[in-house]
Amino acid sequence: MVVDGIGLLVTNRPEVGEGPLGLLRDAAVVTEGDRVSWVGPATRIPEGATAPRLDAGGACLIPGFVDSHTHLVFAGDRSEEFAARMAGRPYGAGGINTTVAATRAASDAELAAQAGRLAREALASGTTTMEVKSGYGLTVADEARALRIASSLAQDPGLPSVEPTFLGAHVVPPEHARDPDAYVELVRGPMVEACAPLARWCDAFCERGAFDADQCRKVLAAGAAHGLGLRLHANQLGPGPGAQLAAELGATSADHLTHLSPADVDALAEAGVVATLLPVAEFSTRSPYPDARRLLAAGLVVALATDCNPGTSYTTSMPLVVALAVREMGLTPDQALWGATAGGAAALDRQDIGSLGPGDRADLVILDAPSHIHLAYRPGVALVRSVVVGGRLVVDRAPAAA
Repeated sequence: MVVDGIGLLVTNRPEVGEGPLGLLRDAAVVTEGDRVSWVGPATRIPEGATAPRLDAGGACLIPGFVDSHTHLVFAGDRSEEFAARMAGRPYGAGGINTTVAATRAASDAELAAQAGRLAREALASGTTTMEVKSGYGLTVADEARALRIASSLAQDPGLPSVEPTFLGAHVVPPEHARDPDAYVELVRGPMVEACAPLARWCDAFCERGAFDADQCRKVLAAGAAHGLGLRLHANQLGPGPGAQLAAELGATSADHLTHLSPADVDALAEAGVVATLLPVAEFSTRSPYPDARRLLAAGLVVALATDCNPGTSYTTSMPLVVALAVREMGLTPDQALWGATAGGAAALDRQDIGSLGPGDRADLVILDAPSHIHLAYRPGVALVRSVVVGGRLVVDRAPAAA
């Protein structure tokens, strides 16, 4: 594929173009199979690279969004919980069990249809890679089922690629309410043994109302022993040990990070943990927003993600995440776009997505706008014109020729 007529190309490869975003003007991209083979000025397209052709029409082209934190496999609805929060009731982790009950009761076909609908919705707004967690089954069979459904999404070439995450330590289910440690033993034993072959990552919710640091350490250690990479929900509802634990264990990503002390920030930076921020969760729970500039100033890599889930962030829109990060977290439009693309790739320990240079996966998005700044400048507007996943055009809203 040859994509030309690009008014502004964001490569996220400083060696390719201007500034941290590697910007090129009047540019073109050539793909071969599922990879980028060449980027550069449109006047220098390699000889022989002719068809098929996709004309960007002078618009901006960016790498596909990398959504590195989602909970897509679930059933049920929690809109009444949202309405109650908007009326003043504070958020707590207990509502997760409402979704657990609905998910356990749903059929495989119902869960797959719901997850597929959300994945298609995400694709339409420019997401080309998604992390997808389990965590709403909380039995060995139901957690494995969720991961099989998440993995099945990756088999559809018309959907975003998927990184499955085992989140058995989401909350303690009702049947173990009187003995949480027994549930932790189940998670770190039979559950991780059944789920590790279906996942790439292991996650835990280190928070009051969920699991403490010792419990999370046991679960994550078991995940690591089964070859899984580590991530952690940390410091969302208040100050706590999550950030320090993520640093101690060398987790690839610590997520939420709404309440951090200076020592927490220093520990995360020293350990090289990616800070994944989820601004729609703050929007939906009326919580304070993390200070993203503070994290960048400390040397942390900042990623942005949707946290798509039915309770606290029911959105698949990475453009909305970018707009909120600019307006509420202090990021510039350039920093927010980088966090939603290359930052998400870093949170998934991927070097071949979130950027557009030779050898990168050919995941790209043409915006109906002259620059990426419009993602924050025009919030709520559907600006995604075309989406290419792995070299295949899967969304095309280009206006028909007259």
